[in-house]
Amino acid sequence: MSDKKTLKEVFKKTTYQIAGHSKRDLHQLQQVLSRVDGNVEGDMYGTGELIESFQHKMAEYLGKESAVFFPSGTMAQQIAVRIWCDEKGIKKVAYHPLCHLEIHEEDGLKELHQIESVLLADKDRVIELDDVLGMDDDIACLLLELPQREIGGQLPTYEDLEAISRYCREKGIRLHLDGARLLEILPFYQKSADEVCALFDSVYVSFYKGIGGIAGAILAGDEDFTKQSKVWKRRHGGDLISLYPYIVTAEYHFEQRKHKFSQYYEDAKELAGFYNRCHGISTRPAVPVSNMFHVHADLPKEELERIMVSLSEETGIGFTRYVKQEDETASSYEVSVGDRYAMIPKEELALAFERLNQKIVEQRSKAD
Repeated sequence: MSDKKTLKEVFKKTTYQIAGHSKRDLHQLQQVLSRVDGNVEGDMYGTGELIESFQHKMAEYLGKESAVFFPSGTMAQQIAVRIWCDEKGIKKVAYHPLCHLEIHEEDGLKELHQIESVLLADKDRVIELDDVLGMDDDIACLLLELPQREIGGQLPTYEDLEAISRYCREKGIRLHLDGARLLEILPFYQKSADEVCALFDSVYVSFYKGIGGIAGAILAGDEDFTKQSKVWKRRHGGDLISLYPYIVTAEYHFEQRKHKFSQYYEDAKELAGFYNRCHGISTRPAVPVSNMFHVHADLPKEELERIMVSLSEETGIGFTRYVKQEDETASSYEVSVGDRYAMIPKEELALAFERLNQKIVEQRSKAD
């Protein structure tokens, strides 16, 4: 084992990686560009056949009247919430305490749009119908993130989703879907994208997460909503002169992977089983409900990192590029299963997990 090498450095040199699709490097763009017609004309300031046809395709897939391509999901979601707040004249939106808008955007919603957040549910569980029914505040919009990434990709029951949707429509509350990982949840719910999106007034989908594009997002809803979103897109500086590198890669990877998420889901359940057979390791959820979950270890961050460095050097398999400290005695990291998982020989993977278990047992024995 080499204590001087960082986990990230060792991970990059492994033969196989458990999570994701591929490296995020120039080869990703070169691969796509080599497979598309180089004579296709790029978009310009949100117009042109390239962007308009892709937006139409995504609107149909999501079952919405219209869709707009954005350079980022952060921009798309703040704009969606702003439109619904302006419509109702109430500057309040409700969402989970660990919502992306609350913890990753430097208070952009509050600073740029003066919109107040109402936090629903406990941090360690998803929003349920009772949380919505128990709200004291008048809100313009309720935002639901499916799956809830920061707690391991947990999901509410589909029956709860339907009940929340009905309640919001009865009360005139707009319902927005943070569907950054929308395709990931369809196998668990056994629903199509348009069936899930029918419960919501607006929906955002990321193209770089599970789909594996370079960047970009789609925002979909009715014609009036998307018309307003284009104005706000310009105000936010999102109308770049051309977005075609993002659009071309988004469309390519969407077509390549949209039918693969059932397999990713099955692979995630298998992988979680490997982890849960190790001493001092558990996954959240215990049985994944999408292709993502969190791995929790009863070991301090530094100790788990040392184990992962030595394990990756010995086996040639990269388990993770980072470890997050939970407290003095526990640590965790996230796993999202994609194309890479199927490339690992099953015998080598099983042996790697046996070795992981041995290392954890040895470490715990030393601590005792």
